[in-house]
Amino acid sequence: MPAPVRSGLAVSPALTIPRAELSERFSRSSGPGGQGVNTTDSRVELSWDVERSAVLGSSQRRRLTERLGDRLVAGVLTVTASEHREQRRNRDAAARRLAALVADGLAAPPRPRRPTRRTRGSQERRLAAKKQRSATKRLRSSGRGSDD
Repeated sequence: MPAPVRSGLAVSPALTIPRAELSERFSRSSGPGGQGVNTTDSRVELSWDVERSAVLGSSQRRRLTERLGDRLVAGVLTVTASEHREQRRNRDAAARRLAALVADGLAAPPRPRRPTRRTRGSQERRLAAKKQRSATKRLRSSGRGSDD
């Protein structure tokens, strides 16, 4: 679980986003809440400017902008949370989401798949299964028992 937003957001042991780089906005949330839903600003928008962040290196910034490019608006990553009634719980949920997005975006790309050949046995089993299936369907058809 990430550190609270008040002191900074711990994304990984090597990366913590300082509190000064995060901005929160609160608004009224739709959904559950009873009478207080129309008076309480419980929805949270947590934003982080990836382009201007001082904690990212150039390679990290490039990787984040490539991977999260569709989520960035003018270089700013924004996450919202409104599923809880309490603002505090929505703040924690937004912080967890932002930390997970950044951690996934910074993760090393998967190793490329090394192509392998099918074994002769697997090819023979596949062809035998296809012939068996074909024979079953041929027997079900209107021309029963017609072996050519």
